[in-house]
Amino acid sequence: MTTGKINVSVENIFPLIKKFLYSDHEIFLRELISNGTDATLKLKHLTSIGEAKVEYGNPIIEVKIDKEGKKIHIIDQGLGMTADEVEKYINQVAFSGAEEFLDKYKDSAKDSGIIGHFGLGFYSAFMVAEKVEIFTKSYKDEPAAHWTCDGSPEFSLEPCDKTDRGTEIVLHVAEDSLEFLEESKIRELLNKYNKFMPIPIKFGTKTETLPKPEDAPEDYTAETVEVDNIINNPNPAWTKQPVDLKDEDYKSFYRELYPMQFEEPLFHIHLNVDYPFNLTGILYFPKLGADLQIQRDKIQLFQNQVYVTDNVEGIVPEFLMMLRGVVDSPDIPLNVSRSGLQADGAVKKISNYITRKVADKLKSLFNENRADFEAKWNDIKIVLEYGMLSEDKFYEKAGAFVLYPTVDDKYFTLEELKEAIKENQTDKDGKLVVLYAGNKEAQHSYIEIAKDKGYQVLLLDSPIIPHLIQKLESDNSGLTFVRVDSDHIDNLIKKEETAISKLSTEEQESLKTVVETIVPKQTYTVQLEALDSSAAPFIITQPEFMRRMKEMSQTGGGGMFGMGNFPEMYNLVVNTNSDLATSILNNEDKTVQENLVKQALDLAKLSQNLLKGEALTAFVKRSFEMIK
Repeated sequence: MTTGKINVSVENIFPLIKKFLYSDHEIFLRELISNGTDATLKLKHLTSIGEAKVEYGNPIIEVKIDKEGKKIHIIDQGLGMTADEVEKYINQVAFSGAEEFLDKYKDSAKDSGIIGHFGLGFYSAFMVAEKVEIFTKSYKDEPAAHWTCDGSPEFSLEPCDKTDRGTEIVLHVAEDSLEFLEESKIRELLNKYNKFMPIPIKFGTKTETLPKPEDAPEDYTAETVEVDNIINNPNPAWTKQPVDLKDEDYKSFYRELYPMQFEEPLFHIHLNVDYPFNLTGILYFPKLGADLQIQRDKIQLFQNQVYVTDNVEGIVPEFLMMLRGVVDSPDIPLNVSRSGLQADGAVKKISNYITRKVADKLKSLFNENRADFEAKWNDIKIVLEYGMLSEDKFYEKAGAFVLYPTVDDKYFTLEELKEAIKENQTDKDGKLVVLYAGNKEAQHSYIEIAKDKGYQVLLLDSPIIPHLIQKLESDNSGLTFVRVDSDHIDNLIKKEETAISKLSTEEQESLKTVVETIVPKQTYTVQLEALDSSAAPFIITQPEFMRRMKEMSQTGGGGMFGMGNFPEMYNLVVNTNSDLATSILNNEDKTVQENLVKQALDLAKLSQNLLKGEALTAFVKRSFEMIK
């Protein structure tokens, strides 16, 4: 038996490990199983090239709990170690890694991905154990070894009688970590970190019913058998080639990832690249609707099938963070901070690749089945619109598949839209005017007026639309977007002809003065327009520029002087050719005149859904009095 002192300058490193990694207490299991997996995969490689003259077989990793003995056993059938290798890898390499780790991260050791990069994975065992034992037998023809350490720098190393190849680690669980002796807790951790590890992991047994024989009698009692409970799927869909998978395979993998998600994904994107970096994965588009506050952190990051985190910021482009799925890459440096990660060259390439791959997939889906793509548009548009704003590379490709729907459920790409409205919606200055509504119900009357003129009206209702149309206008000269309720239709698309007013210039001035004395100045700017006599007498509009700036400041960006708090300002368009305008002007009874203006203003407000509370109550009361 050998005893010795681990060569370490920090006198007692274990309390430090425990202290600095306390928030990541639970990852000990991931690290120990990862070590067992590595040992098994290395053996597989050595047997395949003929260097290890042993039978590889069908190795598994087993996790066992001994609740009474307060022990956890992690057993693999991998390479195993000789006594010399234990001395080298456990007492020297891992400890130097531990020192380097503590030196570098003692102030911020919170990222559960970094521990293994310092050869420290094994020592994470001391976060939950007061004593750790290793029983190991190498695939080489050498005696088995037994290593023991109680959390001080002292260790013992002696031969033992283990006969089967591989390593068994026994954790003597500390009093403050007894939760890890609960079967439910271990199952939860295995499910979280090891669900897709490449070697089968056994945790207990389960009962399976054998199939009923064909010639079984009617009173046959089904036979059962105890089998290993393998908790992981060693060959998840993302590790396979896309040609080997059917649509149903992708859907069943989605259900495996998100067992509580009952809606099917809309479509998937299989990532598979091996140069200039390694990356595999599957991303799914769930139904998203128009809400930007969708739950994020649904994409899981793996490294060689080992779960790392669901915070994929910097690796997956920002606009795709609302998707779901898996990204697996051995090339992502996990031992750097998040800001370092975003600055890392390999990570930037990965992010760009994912952006390009998603854009290419969307284009092919659009080309293969446009009707299906259109049917899904409202469920995915928020991601794509956000992508156009935040990623130039995506914006460049988006013209081929991003759609602009009309209020009548027609769908155009931007180029198709320009072609469709060119003849009818070009104003006298040669500008192409795109009319849009933000809410089909609230802007119904304005939409109908525009449609009566033969104009197309888009329905753009995402919260980021003001930002997007700003970008589209700056990139498409001669194109302007205006919301259909931002002015009278003849002003939105100005043609050559100028309408003639029934009222003289003096009469118009008088009418304007009357209306301005009754209508609140701080909210309404009165403008007189000679419109068709059948058009509404009073129309409320909200200037496009002011409203757009206000909306942009409310959703972040574009906020001139914090316009989110700017008071609502409207234009009150008075149709000088309406009978009501003449009645107001010619009525000498000031009370009647005032009532007419108030009633007309309230009706205009009602059509814009602006009449609420006390004003609505007064309007209803006044209306009933008028029809007595």
